[in-house]
Amino acid sequence: MLILGIESSCDETAASIVEINAKTGKSKTLSNVISSQIEIHKKYGGVIPEIAAREHVLNVLPVVHEALAKAGITPKKIDAIAVTKGPGLVTSLITGMETARTLAYAWSKPLIPVNHIAGHIYSDFLELDQKIVFPLIVLTVSGGHTNLVLMKDHNSFKIVGETRDDAAGEAYDKGAKMLELGYPGGPIVSKYAKMYTETGQKSNIILPRPMIGNGLDFSFSGLKTSLLYQIQKDKNWKNRVAEYCFAYQEAIIDILSRKTIVAAKKYGAKTIMLSGGVSANAELRIYLAAKVAEILPNNPLIVPKLSYTTDNAAMIALAGYFALKGGAQTSWQKLKVDVNFGL
Repeated sequence: MLILGIESSCDETAASIVEINAKTGKSKTLSNVISSQIEIHKKYGGVIPEIAAREHVLNVLPVVHEALAKAGITPKKIDAIAVTKGPGLVTSLITGMETARTLAYAWSKPLIPVNHIAGHIYSDFLELDQKIVFPLIVLTVSGGHTNLVLMKDHNSFKIVGETRDDAAGEAYDKGAKMLELGYPGGPIVSKYAKMYTETGQKSNIILPRPMIGNGLDFSFSGLKTSLLYQIQKDKNWKNRVAEYCFAYQEAIIDILSRKTIVAAKKYGAKTIMLSGGVSANAELRIYLAAKVAEILPNNPLIVPKLSYTTDNAAMIALAGYFALKGGAQTSWQKLKVDVNFGL
């Protein structure tokens, strides 16, 4: 089965063709095209919804055409179209949704609405050789989402933990802004943290782990506030940026990892996955993998390929396939954007 995926929930315009074996569920990505807007939004320190929407309008059809061309197929061979319905920026979502509706009508193809978080979860399944054993816990971390999701089977999602304020990726961005490092914050903070690690020095900066012993929900507001207060009191902070990045990232990773393990133990998970934009963070992968190995020595942590960590359409296509199997097909006339579209 060939699925065309379309993703436009934030500032990436993406289209992908994914081939799925209907018997095994194994996937092969034939094309995965992404038009990024990072350079455009960098000067503003974050995504500007109106600008993002305009760029999606300009890019969506060229991206779809490129995905088809790279896959070497014609629209006739497409079996279905999967598109992100929500959550996300409404003006961005509309462009992808209206494009998918139009193509579904013009090509007479089934149309599948996909939850953006479900897409990130299924990025772990893309081109995966390892056997998946349910139930599983997925930590999904990005600029807009931080969730712990329990899956007892495909299309079975239960959010068992979520952020009460900022997402982890947003915490990275705001921390980087305080330290005057630019946008996006995740890669920059990680870079400076690595520089400090390589010095071999031990940091004496102590940052809190908010809500660490209080259920499975996350909170990063207190961590951000603590960072702000410490650099305000430290007249020499600009000479200690790498050390502050190290301490800040260490706190975020510790919070994410410890709560994931607690959730896995609570729900008897046989598999643990990591997904979302922040899953590209090398230190998070290493630290969480070590913690997983302690409780599931025969089932290592599953992470997506780096090309599938940020917003992309291959993950939407695969999530769409499993949603279609669960009866999620809808008509082009009825499909509408829903920023509160739940798992």
